[in-house]
Amino acid sequence: MAIEHVDAIAAAGTADRTTFGYTHVPDGGNEADDYVTWLLDDATHDRAAPFVQRRVVDGTLVGCTRFLNPLWPLGREHPDEVEIGGTWLSPSAQRTAINTEAKLLLLTHAFETWHVQRVAICTDARNIQSRRAIERLGAHFEGELRRHRRSTRRREKNWWSAILRRLAWEFSNSR
Repeated sequence: MAIEHVDAIAAAGTADRTTFGYTHVPDGGNEADDYVTWLLDDATHDRAAPFVQRRVVDGTLVGCTRFLNPLWPLGREHPDEVEIGGTWLSPSAQRTAINTEAKLLLLTHAFETWHVQRVAICTDARNIQSRRAIERLGAHFEGELRRHRRSTRRREKNWWSAILRRLAWEFSNSR
């Protein structure tokens, strides 16, 4: 993600917004500018690694995803644990292979480049569409955290472990 993506992120976020009830999606140029600035600041301070998502066929930017909440309990150069989240896609890209392909790229990077011990993928407990998509990745449901994220409305967060342990990832990719 870069500041140059602001206009395309604004365009992707201003489509039919009825499916954007669980993740912050910028609405218009000013919100997109604030959103990108915020995520790039998080990246500068090692709190996140944000990415734009593009449709390969035409190169259109259709959403965003990111690594967030990296943890370094073992003191290594790269994080030992990371979460994948903050994902949103414009309606034209929802329920396509775009999100699955992005998650597989993120999982591959986390396990094979950073050698993390675990990856978490979280979603709002009410977001049935995201829950099903996470399950299709092969992630295992671990539990629910109540009022986990600051919000003006009640929010429960479901927590999955994404193919969770590095050993499981290595085993499944060695076949």
